[in-house]
Amino acid sequence: MLLNFLVGLATGVLSGFGIGGGSLLILWLTGVAGVPQFRAGGLNLLYFICCAPTALLSHIKNKLVEWRAVLWCTAAGVPTSVLAAVLASWVDTDWLRRGFGVLLLYIGLRELFCKKPKTGDAPS
Repeated sequence: MLLNFLVGLATGVLSGFGIGGGSLLILWLTGVAGVPQFRAGGLNLLYFICCAPTALLSHIKNKLVEWRAVLWCTAAGVPTSVLAAVLASWVDTDWLRRGFGVLLLYIGLRELFCKKPKTGDAPS
């Protein structure tokens, strides 16, 4: 129980830094704690609702939010999310689980091995 609390605390801190603590939490819940994928996703959403406002307020305070990007991402993200949810309801959950695993591996490998742009350089 204490270990689960510490993992939740650590992934919350990582989420606040924008590192992807939610993805780590899902991996912990499904791979170690034995929580079913659907329940782990729901817990991750509840977890995000608790962590996100604090991180957002901190980013706004430090003038790190690009409001124009927020508008574009919201305008593109809302309809895309609805479409993806509809499409996901037609796909076998085993394929979704495998696809999510591949996505996490890709992101992890990219973070480990891709060169970061220097400050002021345009991202590639």
